[in-house]
Amino acid sequence: MTYNLTGKRIALLATDEFEDSELTEPQTAIEEAGASVDIISNHDDTIKGKDGTIVPVTATVEQVNAENYDGLLLPGGVANPDAMRQNVAAVNFIRAFFETNKPVAAICHAPWLLIEAEVVEGRTLTSWPSLKTDLLNAGANWVDEEVVVDNGLVTSRKPDDIPAFSAKAIEEFAEGIHS
Repeated sequence: MTYNLTGKRIALLATDEFEDSELTEPQTAIEEAGASVDIISNHDDTIKGKDGTIVPVTATVEQVNAENYDGLLLPGGVANPDAMRQNVAAVNFIRAFFETNKPVAAICHAPWLLIEAEVVEGRTLTSWPSLKTDLLNAGANWVDEEVVVDNGLVTSRKPDDIPAFSAKAIEEFAEGIHS
């Protein structure tokens, strides 16, 4: 099924050392479905992926409010979510999407951000395998699957999962707020 995201505005939260394909491929798929994607970071100008992709930043996390977005996309890479989970404004921004039941898509190491935002307890999700213990300790139910959807939260394990991840993220963003 094809979903139309025309009129939807998606926040993509990332900083330097993101996993290039986990940012660019879902971003492209979401934009091709009709949404606009804003790159939100902990600093302005540009961010650089671990493989060298340069992405212009739309706004800093201190300048934005989750109420202005229809969904949130969190790419992985090890250093990217590790840096962002230490940013209080970023953690609060993420938590605000869960408080308003807006869809969130997180891949690979990005669930570290969800742990920091204290939003995984009781949820079923997947991630890069090394996060399994962290997620279990935070009260999540971890499974090793290509893509998992739990009430608007989409998670995947790695770059090989991007096609399934992007498709489910688009579906959840199209559905909108989840009760």
